Amino acid sequence: MQTRIEKDSMGTMEVPGDALYGASTQRAVLNFPVSGYRFSRPLIRALGLVKWAAASANRDLGRLSEEQARLIAQAAEEVIDGKLDQHFPVDVFQTGSGTSSNMNANEVLANRCSQLAGKPIGSKDPIHPNDHVNMGQSSNDVIPTAIHIAVAESIRGDLMPALEQLQVAFENKAREFWEVIKIGRTHLMDATPVRLGQEFSGYAKQIEYGKLRAGNAIAAVEELALGGTAVGTGLNCHPEFAGRAMGYLWNRTNVAFREARNHFEAQGAKDGLVEASGELRTIAVSLFKIANDLRLLSSGPRCGIAEIQLPATQPGSSIMPGKVNPVICESVMQVCAQVFGNDTAVHWGGANGNLDLNVMMPMMAHNILESIRLLANVARVFEEKCVSGIAANRQRCNELVEYSMAMVTSLAPIIGYDRAAEIAKESVKTGKTVRQLCQEQQVLPPEELARVLDPVEMTKPGGEGSAGG
Repeated sequence: MQTRIEKDSMGTMEVPGDALYGASTQRAVLNFPVSGYRFSRPLIRALGLVKWAAASANRDLGRLSEEQARLIAQAAEEVIDGKLDQHFPVDVFQTGSGTSSNMNANEVLANRCSQLAGKPIGSKDPIHPNDHVNMGQSSNDVIPTAIHIAVAESIRGDLMPALEQLQVAFENKAREFWEVIKIGRTHLMDATPVRLGQEFSGYAKQIEYGKLRAGNAIAAVEELALGGTAVGTGLNCHPEFAGRAMGYLWNRTNVAFREARNHFEAQGAKDGLVEASGELRTIAVSLFKIANDLRLLSSGPRCGIAEIQLPATQPGSSIMPGKVNPVICESVMQVCAQVFGNDTAVHWGGANGNLDLNVMMPMMAHNILESIRLLANVARVFEEKCVSGIAANRQRCNELVEYSMAMVTSLAPIIGYDRAAEIAKESVKTGKTVRQLCQEQQVLPPEELARVLDPVEMTKPGGEGSAGG
């Protein structure tokens, strides 16, 4: 492999001949052979956006010439579009400020500008990575800015549409299953009847609230650290730089990015990112609950609850012919468990804001962006391969409603709690239904008994079966 020699403030470094990065990036590649995980596409895109906005702002302020800004912007567009991703090799577990990745971006853009200008890469002509690409910036404000941009764009462009589709799927099932009456369950034990559509409406509402929480997560990262430079004071930064750059970023992304109200908070702490991760964790909690419920309701098909049937997607056993498992639900639950772990890492990272700078930012970025990616992907799979194809086992639902001793609940206001409890215990002991026992014992006239034990009425607010848990 051909190599070339590049220089940085520490001296010379041998770099792959076709690499657009330079000496600082190569040092990081050698220093951090840790995980093989690199910054993901959303964060590399965000770095391109930051450098594009910075060049535009510095041009407006007369600090860069039109030609310098044009070259940087042209190169930054290639980073934004993913054309230069192979030139971002630095491991996620690097310097905690992300300096290695900021310099990676600076060097790639400077060398690409040299190519565009017909000059050799490594010449730093006509664009210097520090003096021009990084003008008015520091890794300490660029990296948190890029993380916030990547998180906001990923949530809005990927996660929220996936949740929207999932919500619609549950709402459709709620309508489809509205006339299906089934037994409710509290503490995993029989409770009063409920409509299957009512249960699914609860799932739809959880996902609707998940979308709101995703919006809250975006709001938590709309303040950007850009303009604070090294420690929040804005040293070497034009006082109008940040505001102008924010305008470019807002117009380009349609996210209401704005300059941090306090740059010392924005760089010394990462509370907004922690908050956003917490909202993602709550979305994962909702998805876990829903997926687990669907597994329980579909358990069987002969010897379990079996009130619903999930789409069969693949054989479930290498030894038991005909077995089909709720694999999509299991995938959802595993993703949620991963998101819980990612959130824990993000929270620990946020707690490690030492004095004027957090030094866990690359790890925090990796974990929160991975949570967004996994949640968006699995929500789409959940909707397409599971929820949209769920069917109700109406006969089974009817059988379990009639057989449940919880049917006695609607009798309690009429015959008293103690007498109703006796009938319930006798139902368990004899195997007879509550209706059979009431008919045998002539607890109520036939017409009144039929009305009181009507499971449809028990699903209505204020109905006979509206007793508490």
